[in-house]
Amino acid sequence: MAKERDLDLVVVSANQAPPVAKILDWGKYKYESEKRAKEAKKKQHTVDIKEVKMRYKIDVHDYEVRLKAAKKFLSSGNKVKVVVMLRGREMQHSHLAMDLINKFQGEFEEGSVIIEKKPMIEGRNVVMILAPTSK
Repeated sequence: MAKERDLDLVVVSANQAPPVAKILDWGKYKYESEKRAKEAKKKQHTVDIKEVKMRYKIDVHDYEVRLKAAKKFLSSGNKVKVVVMLRGREMQHSHLAMDLINKFQGEFEEGSVIIEKKPMIEGRNVVMILAPTSK
């Protein structure tokens, strides 16, 4: 029947007890399935980790700019890695960096972000990772 119609015989499910087969144009079927996969890939969003760096001696305006950028990243569905850098003798004042990063964390509404990694000292940096809540 497939040869009469100039189409292909495609086995859909060979494991069943009679095997299921379809008569269709294989080239057209393959083209349409690739097209559907391409459309699905266009619509999916990959989660990136964006980084916001600052020092514990940051000015008020610069702090607000970093906060605004972090909120924008989170609203677009990305994770945010907040890094407070310490250089030289600033390591002695790591408690100030922890205070700054806790203040930064407090700027977000309760339940609007998930703290994926709590603030902790890693080498010469204090690092925290924030993730958006799933909608």
